Formats: sequence, structure tokens, C-alpha cells
Amino acid sequence: MEVKIEASWAAVLKNEFTKPYFEQVVTFLKTEKAAGKTIYPPGALIFNAFNQTPFDKVKVVILGQDPYHGPGQAHGLSFSVPNGIKPPPSLVNIFKEIQTDIGIAMPLQYGNLTRWAEQGVLLLNAALTVRANEPFSHAKFGWADFTDAVIQKISDEKTGVIFLLWGKFAQEKQILIDETKHFVLKAAHPSPFSAHMGFLGCKHFSKTNDILVKQGLSPIDWKLLTP
Repeated sequence: MEVKIEASWAAVLKNEFTKPYFEQVVTFLKTEKAAGKTIYPPGALIFNAFNQTPFDKVKVVILGQDPYHGPGQAHGLSFSVPNGIKPPPSLVNIFKEIQTDIGIAMPLQYGNLTRWAEQGVLLLNAALTVRANEPFSHAKFGWADFTDAVIQKISDEKTGVIFLLWGKFAQEKQILIDETKHFVLKAAHPSPFSAHMGFLGCKHFSKTNDILVKQGLSPIDWKLLTP
């Protein structure tokens, strides 16, 4: 597997690509493909989050668990779907919270979050691939080591980044973040099973922009421009 990743990330993560766990990831993916398994997202989009949001541009991190496992849904950005794919339930709840929090009307049939990524929102999944129709199927084969290293690098080498940790899984990553120089906002996961337990009403989108402005940074325009 040839790693095609944006230059600033390639420099920051160069040591990770030679570690045994990453070799395990590559070997596992090759084995899956040789066995005829369908893997999401397509190979060219596995590192899409990094390619859309260079290391020096990261202002916010939204951490997901693993890619969507249905046809055409995953494109390498957490919670996001490509053009032409209807927003899944968790993303619908994210849109509901944005509308309630900051009054922006969000689309019902469009869920491509690339515009957020281009503004400095790293849309990172803990596992970067998944087997079709089998959630969490690639979660235990080295990806967590890689994405933990990503979070650690952001924590170590940047300041003032806002981490949005939704749900228990994401909140377990809090130990990787130096909260003396970064910001952590926590809430329930936006899944329909848990959104009512604290995600809806969390106001993370206005809080994020308040923190950015106080640091002298541009706020995120959460509005999506439908194609």
C-alpha cells in the first residue's frame, strides 16, 4: 500500500510509517483485498482527512470511530458522506444541533463535510478502513495505534486545538491530549441511540467558535453549500 498523504502530515508522521504496527496494517489490508473483501473507503481516500486538512491548518478535531460501512458512504472524513449520499442518522443529529445552536439551516439530503475540513476541522476516524457491511471489522488491526499517534502529535506540537469528543469511545482518547494547552469539549455520541443524552443541546459549535475567536483565529463557518 503506497501511502499518499499531504506533505506536512508526511513529515510529522514519517516515523509512524516504518513502525511494526503500520506494517501490520498494510499486510492486513493486502490480505483482505487478496481474499476478495470490499473495503471502504476506496484506497485513494483512506487518508482524505489529512489531505483536506494539513497539519499546520488544524484548529478543531472531530473524532469518529470507524468509516461508514455501506456502499458509497465512506470518503475518509468522520461523519461525512460524499455528494449524492443521504446523511446518515448521526449526521442528521449533528445538523439538528447546529440549527438549534447557531441558527443555520442545514441540508436534509447533503452531508459532505469537506468544507469544514478545508477550514481546519480534522475529521478523523480512529480506524481508517472497514470491511463492507461489517462495522469495526478493521478496528483492531493497528489503525488505533496510528490515529492515537496522530492525536498525540497534535497535542505535542500544536497549541489551542479544540477536540470535540462525542461518546465514550472518543472520550477514551482524552488521555492523549494535553489540556493545559488545548481545549476538550465532551458530549454524548450523536447516534439516535444516545443523542438525547447530552449531544442535543451541547452547543459545541458555538462554543468552538467562541474559543477560536478568543484566540484571535477565524471561526468555522459550519454552513454547507449544496452542490
